[in-house]
Amino acid sequence: MDTVAEEPQPSGEPGAQAGEWQRIQRGLLTMRRLLLVVWLGPLTVLAAALPPLLGAPGWTVVAGLPWLLLVVWGWWVLQRHYRSWRYLERADDLLIHRGVLWKQLTVVPYGRMQLVEVTSGPLERKFNLARLQLHTAAAASDAAIPGLDPREAERLRDRLTELGEARSAGL
Repeated sequence: MDTVAEEPQPSGEPGAQAGEWQRIQRGLLTMRRLLLVVWLGPLTVLAAALPPLLGAPGWTVVAGLPWLLLVVWGWWVLQRHYRSWRYLERADDLLIHRGVLWKQLTVVPYGRMQLVEVTSGPLERKFNLARLQLHTAAAASDAAIPGLDPREAERLRDRLTELGEARSAGL
């Protein structure tokens, strides 16, 4: 897993210097790009090849151009989205940062965690990835970290559970 020490800290994060930001695995980017190509690749080829096969003029191959541009744009957006994800374990809470246009910083106090779960679907397992989901008392809590190495996800789950039990015992 890559650490992020050379990049400036996202603004508005209290005490972010307490540790190093951790990045998610690059396999998540690879998996999402594969899904992009699997879904939009055939549409691009079909849109470009079908009109000439049906007897339309040869210039109608450009019908596939919007789909090709969508694939290229999606490729770039996925890269930016992947680079925006990072998390930081601090003494009293966990910070999760994500977003390109709409940046979001989620602060999860250890004492407020009720459940920490690790999930991994078939495609995620193929790319050796896991997702850590944090559940708190707040119904609108959206604290999740995708694209973790399964061993790191389990280590983080165990550590967060231990810290959550220790912090909630004092309530």
